[in-house]
Parts: sequence; C-alpha cells; structure tokens
Amino acid sequence: MGARLRIFLTPEQDKILLNLRTVDVPQKVKDRAEVIRLNAHGWYVEKIAAHFKWTSQTVREVLHKWQKLGLDGLWELSGRGGKTKYKEEDIVFLEECLKKEPRTYNSLQLAQKLFSDRQIQLSPDRLRRVLKKRGSFGNEQEKAIKGNKIQKSKK
Repeated sequence: MGARLRIFLTPEQDKILLNLRTVDVPQKVKDRAEVIRLNAHGWYVEKIAAHFKWTSQTVREVLHKWQKLGLDGLWELSGRGGKTKYKEEDIVFLEECLKKEPRTYNSLQLAQKLFSDRQIQLSPDRLRRVLKKRGSFGNEQEKAIKGNKIQKSKK
C-alpha cells in the first residue's frame, strides 16, 4: 500500500469549497468539492469512496486534480462531445428560406438545400431536431417555453 493521499486546505479554500454547496453549479462539482473537504478533515480515500458510492480510484483522481489544478480541477474540461457541423447563420438561412419561399419543405429537402447552397452536410433527422428545438419548424411559428410546453404565437 502506497503513501496516504492527503490534502491540506487553507481556511479560505475550505470556505470556498463549503460555499460551493449553495451556489448554482453542477452536482458533480459540489460532490468533488465535498470529497476534497472530507479528505482535508481526515477521511481516508476508501471511506470517502464508500460514502459517495464511488470507486477509490475516482476519489484519488479528484484529489490529484485538486493538487494539480486547484479550483479549476473541479469542473469538466471544455471540448467534450461532438462538435456542431453547422453555424447559427446556416440555420438562420434556412429559416429565411422557409419564410420567403411559398413552397413547403420536408427535412430531406431542407438538408439537400443546405448542402447545395452552403456545403453543410446534416442528416434530415438532425436538421429536423435542430429546427424543432429552435421553434421554427412546421407551418406556424412555435416557441418552446419552460416546462416542455409548446405555445403557438399569434400571427
């Protein structure tokens, strides 16, 4: 068994980590802050892991990130997940086409139009979901409001 992994916090750091419990941050960040505080107060890695129902390795990773990056180590790194293949201007272009042109389009035709005019390749299904989320799909303009309800705007 290796040396015990132990974090020492200044009173200011302890107060910052304690205040993260009440601030509007992701739950993962709150949990990581609590892991660091518990370790600083003398809890062993195995006991913290059992308390959070995590593996010991996960707790160690959180502690090592704290040692290496400090407060920045609590948050997820940016750049996770797939990147969008389109820009805001591309979707606005399609919305303008839908408003100006008298004909109606289905999602396959819109995807083909986007590719022919802008060289942006999106699947019809993905394009449909993007437009629907923005509230600009269908015959009437719709706006998504809080609570997953759809409110039709007056023309």
